[in-house]
Amino acid sequence: MINIPTIKPGIVSVSRDCFPVQLSETRRAAVVAAFGNSDIYECKVTVENEVDMLRAARDVKAAGVNALVVFLGNFGPETPEVLLAKYFDGPTMFVAAAEDAADSLINGRGDAYCGMLNCSYNLGLRNIPAHIPQYPVGTPQDIAQMIREFIPVARTILGLKNLKIITFGPRPQDFLACNAPIKPLFDLGIEIQENSELDLLVAFNKHTDDPRIPGVVADMEQELGGSKMAGILPKLAQYELTLLDWAEQNKGSREYVVFANKCWPAFQTEFGFVPCYVNSCLAARGIPTACEVDIYGALSEYIGTCATVTPVTLLDINNTVPADLYDADIKGKFPYSLTDVFMGFHCGNTPICRLNKGTLKHQLIMHRLLEADKEPDITRGTLEGDIAAGKITFFRLQSTAEGQLKAYVAQGEVLPVATRSFGGIGIFAIEEMGRFYRHVLIADRYPHHGAVAFGHAGKAIYDVLAYLGVPKISYNQPKGLPYPTENPFV
Repeated sequence: MINIPTIKPGIVSVSRDCFPVQLSETRRAAVVAAFGNSDIYECKVTVENEVDMLRAARDVKAAGVNALVVFLGNFGPETPEVLLAKYFDGPTMFVAAAEDAADSLINGRGDAYCGMLNCSYNLGLRNIPAHIPQYPVGTPQDIAQMIREFIPVARTILGLKNLKIITFGPRPQDFLACNAPIKPLFDLGIEIQENSELDLLVAFNKHTDDPRIPGVVADMEQELGGSKMAGILPKLAQYELTLLDWAEQNKGSREYVVFANKCWPAFQTEFGFVPCYVNSCLAARGIPTACEVDIYGALSEYIGTCATVTPVTLLDINNTVPADLYDADIKGKFPYSLTDVFMGFHCGNTPICRLNKGTLKHQLIMHRLLEADKEPDITRGTLEGDIAAGKITFFRLQSTAEGQLKAYVAQGEVLPVATRSFGGIGIFAIEEMGRFYRHVLIADRYPHHGAVAFGHAGKAIYDVLAYLGVPKISYNQPKGLPYPTENPFV
């Protein structure tokens, strides 16, 4: 995968000056050994005061560390330890040592359990963001596992910190739900470059007869299993090169880029194809390209890409599963009710590695609209097929109309059941989806697009959203836990 950060973790131990400094240092070394000595940078400066803090911050930065673990090997100095996160200026996790053994509770007791409380208060006092695990105190093996789980969180935070979202075309009138205020994204430190469809068309035309086009066509043919739809692949290759060149020439001070592009209906008449397959190719490489100028959709996809280091997709939460299909292929075979299942669909932007048999086709709905009386031409370019079965995480970060961030995360699976439909589509199962649909997606006014990460990545994504300070993160609550808007008399 390209377009995502590579993480180099480092660990700094802290020590309150009335505790033996050797206690914190010995425990730090044990954590490093449990994690793998060559896989994490061990800062040998133990922080007892602010001068130590500055030395430690310089040391880890000089070593190339970009994700920091602050380890309370004992109670810890509450002010210097939190200032370390401030001066490091990158994703930081705070964890604390559990006590070692019953026979070491006189001279070897560290009281880090207590110290984490003061640490938390001081982080809040100074408005310093940090990741604190669900239970942040543990043995060296426990702490090593916390560091492993912190790495995808840190990778995502770093990615967002250095991200530019590039858009083409005004957000569509027919998809006002995608037209959310973007001020909260600037507040997160994300840059946005909004462009006209005309800018994209001019850049595309400049790539006519680009000498790189045959090579990209050859790659596409190899992925698709041969030449598909005569004459369309060179146009798609030209478009892919246009986007990649635009990203390289316009990312400016940022390291990472995603796109949110207008894709219909004027796109087909002016460019002469549907861009979905190119969107799928870029997403497979770590450059999500959202449909319908869905800025928050592109952002959500990028969060999933960084969290999982695998391709993601963006789908409509689209349609119900017919009762006869449910009765024939799902009921009694899988532990889901009819309202737990739904179909996630989009025209053809899902990477081919996530489809059972991805095939290049024309977009049926656009064909009805634009060229119903002729053979498909300008509506060709979708990548269609049933989405492969397996675990998934459905999620979205969104702004309200008032400019407040909110998010949802729900884990589930794609069922190994044929959809009998068109597009990039799958039958999704999420426990208590019917209630989640009504009391989160509808009640909180989410748009129809949701990002899909392949695998259960809810823990990492939730932790990222919490690190960003998203005030409301919803999930699919179990049956015994009602939503605030849920009628208790039903």
